[in-house]
Amino acid sequence: MDQRTPPQTEEGWYVLHDCRRVDWDAWRDAPQRARDRALADGIDFFEGYEALADAEEGQTAVYTVMGHKADLMILHLRPTMADLDAAERHFEQTEFAGYTERAYSYVSVTEASGYTEKARAYFDGEVDDDSGLAEYIQGRLHPDVPDEEFVCFYPMNKRRESDQNWYDMSFEERAAHIKRHGDIGRGYGGKVNQMICGSIGFDDWEWGITLWSDDMTHVKELLTEMRFDPSTSRFAEFGPFYVGRRFAPEALPAVLAGHRVPTDESNETVAVSDERPAHAAAADAQTAGSGHTGDADSHGQVHPGSAGEGDHPHGDDAADHPTSGAADEESDDSAARSGGRPDVSGDFEEVDDAVGRLSRLGLGEGEAYDAGDYALVFHSSADAEDLADEVSELGESFDHYDRHVTTTVRAQSGQSYVVSVWTAKEAAETAAGFLDDLDGITERVGGPLGEPNEGEADGGESDAEDGETAASSQSIREELDAEGVYAGQPHGEDVYALVVYSEADRETLADEVSGLRDAFDRYDTHVRTTIYHDTESDTTAVASLWDTEDAAGTASDYLTDLPGVVRQQGEGDGFGTMGMFYTVKPEHREDFVDKFDTVGSLLADMDGHRETVLLANHDDANDMFIASQWDSKEDAMAFFRSDAFSDTVSWGRDVLADRPRHVFLA
Repeated sequence: MDQRTPPQTEEGWYVLHDCRRVDWDAWRDAPQRARDRALADGIDFFEGYEALADAEEGQTAVYTVMGHKADLMILHLRPTMADLDAAERHFEQTEFAGYTERAYSYVSVTEASGYTEKARAYFDGEVDDDSGLAEYIQGRLHPDVPDEEFVCFYPMNKRRESDQNWYDMSFEERAAHIKRHGDIGRGYGGKVNQMICGSIGFDDWEWGITLWSDDMTHVKELLTEMRFDPSTSRFAEFGPFYVGRRFAPEALPAVLAGHRVPTDESNETVAVSDERPAHAAAADAQTAGSGHTGDADSHGQVHPGSAGEGDHPHGDDAADHPTSGAADEESDDSAARSGGRPDVSGDFEEVDDAVGRLSRLGLGEGEAYDAGDYALVFHSSADAEDLADEVSELGESFDHYDRHVTTTVRAQSGQSYVVSVWTAKEAAETAAGFLDDLDGITERVGGPLGEPNEGEADGGESDAEDGETAASSQSIREELDAEGVYAGQPHGEDVYALVVYSEADRETLADEVSGLRDAFDRYDTHVRTTIYHDTESDTTAVASLWDTEDAAGTASDYLTDLPGVVRQQGEGDGFGTMGMFYTVKPEHREDFVDKFDTVGSLLADMDGHRETVLLANHDDANDMFIASQWDSKEDAMAFFRSDAFSDTVSWGRDVLADRPRHVFLA
């Protein structure tokens, strides 16, 4: 038999499809601190590789996988085999990888073949590099991972049976099959994108096919039609199919929790407990503090960035509840990156005499803690003075979380003790992992500090609760203020407000906020997010209202990423107030502006007044926003108690279509 002529080929980027199965039992059994650390490590890896921190060219994308075959698929395209090898090994070194095992993998290289005359002309150097054909072939060799939501990957062979042997056919016969096959594929242009990779000598199959689409039924229709073409019906054999949905690296915690996730970074949404470590909280943004999972009629057949969402096939009830964090991620820098299961040390023995232990160390109820709190007592062989600075720094980090009561060092009879008190056991459990990193820890115990007072146990509004709420609000205000975000709770309301100021071009800012608002609107905790501008200056404000402080706290991460964010005038001291959502009846808009000018004149004469500006909604001129800055809270409250303010409120009842909200910002 004559030697058959193989097609000319040109290769491009090397490709790895790395399919992972999550060890769900190990994941559920791990302490929250260990999971947070693994998630942060996983997010760092995926973000770094999507940003090509490891190579000059290529692409990386991560997908969920539906069904039993795997849970995640990491797709790497890199210019060299060495790059691909490093990417694979680097992932194995992450703590997140310790909770996964490889379910399947496939190695290949992008390929273009010369079955057509035009392709052969290209391979023979007869085509200009800037021609459409050259650009098309280069696009196949160096593809961009498309934005489509769904991916379908499968390997395949051409049959080599006695009466159906692809490799025994002449070049011309094979070329005719390939042309007809290609004609079918071109009929799905705009609906399905493909990447064809050769793997002869690379893996168990001869080709790896990756298809992307916003609607998986298009993939089904394409492959169904191709099954009836002789090139498939007579000569094709297929391996396993893997179908998944793309997600942004930041959505990894939501994926592991079983929540619905967006399919594009612009749809990042917000709000988890403010007690989560910062990195994990930002990443766990999909939960929005409410467990809301999107519209009931979402069916997944959408473009990334639209409202369609879908479920990850795994997760458990426990994963749906916000959990406590206890310190900044920087505290975990010393964690081993062994590629095995993360270090889950930090456990402690629970005791029932925690009250007595704290009493012997000079810490008593009512001064150092309240009944119902939970205490950790870690013994250390290190000198107490040497521990003091390190514990002080850790305590400052803990203070970002409103369940933290106190963390201090005590010395007694030559022994050093680190005491950390929290309002809940689960918060203390997370803190234990960070305390365990201190020098010389030899013994670890923890226990409840009595029963809550009656008023707290029955849900009454005790003074302790009021103090905790106030401390929580103050803590989050201070944290957000450092990022240029003004935040607070309207008096007498359950909503929580955020405001950032920006110097960016208004139209550019409007486009950014529009996308953010669409994402926020999916969650029950979001009330509204609005752009306001001062027509007489360049001042632009973005105001966002949320049902919970936790949700607002995490939403701030996304607001501060808006372009041109700056601090408000009077930063660093003073007292700010915001009057939001003055919805004016259209026929009274000019009257309202005139009234503001009159009140502005009165404000100028008020003791401690610095500045007051009136801003209008970018999309609705009848919606107003008023921001004031004062020397002190007392100065601001003097105005709000004045007859002038009372008269203005009375007058406003006739011109406003809705009740405004006032927020005070210490």
